Amino acid sequence: MDCTVRWMGNDAGMSFVAETGSGHVVVMDGAPEAGGRNLAPRPMEMLLAGTGGCSAFDVVMILKKGRQLVTACDVTLSAERAESDPKVFTKIHFHYRVKGQKLKPEAVSRAIELSKEKYCSASIMIAKTAEITFGFEILEEN
Repeated sequence: MDCTVRWMGNDAGMSFVAETGSGHVVVMDGAPEAGGRNLAPRPMEMLLAGTGGCSAFDVVMILKKGRQLVTACDVTLSAERAESDPKVFTKIHFHYRVKGQKLKPEAVSRAIELSKEKYCSASIMIAKTAEITFGFEILEEN
């Protein structure tokens, strides 16, 4: 996996463009108090979003493979960071909202557990510094 991150220069403050090995582009910016212009997500927000995306991907795939009729899935992540540098994540709570038809709570719980323990490399890596907790709710699709 490759990625190139380029500073956009003095005129852009603290904005950066990341180009991934798969050819996608993402813009990041720093906080105004650090010289950024608040034009894009912060790098740590991108890390948090990527972790949520990684886990949600797993949950949907596992539910589909288990023949669960899942129609929607979102995960809200609430994170706390250390007060001093390096300001690593110290706590992250994942709350999943899974929608579908006759979803089994034990299947959703198991999918989340498998993501946490086996498949989501991002959350497994972040768990080295952060306490990670999970919750979920199931919404019935009519």
